[in-house]
Amino acid sequence: MTADKSPSSDAQNLEGRVFRPATDAERGQAIEVAFDYRGDVTLELVSGETVAGYIFNRNSAASPPALQIFPRDQPGSRVIPYADVRAIAFTGEDTASGKSWETWVQKKESERKAEAEQIKAEAQARGHL
Repeated sequence: MTADKSPSSDAQNLEGRVFRPATDAERGQAIEVAFDYRGDVTLELVSGETVAGYIFNRNSAASPPALQIFPRDQPGSRVIPYADVRAIAFTGEDTASGKSWETWVQKKESERKAEAEQIKAEAQARGHL
């Protein structure tokens, strides 16, 4: 696959990259990565048309395999066969970039501790502890 860099599951490294798959297998892999990306992509189709939007579904087992995208400049969704995709550019910001599960867990634990301290302080103020 020719690209600025090879696709990776690290979304922070995808923004701004363009993938030009050379085979059907590479195309399928690039579409999977684009589906997992939580930002807009721009598809370059073999017709020369470009479609920018958010890929919300794909079916590699369909005949023919196809993806579904919410185009940025059109209402509703659009179905595009995999074979029509010449290139995929990761043009939008990944809205979840840098937000890991571990960060979420740490935040929730901190909130729980703060809440427990507040409840303890209120109970002590009422003379219950």
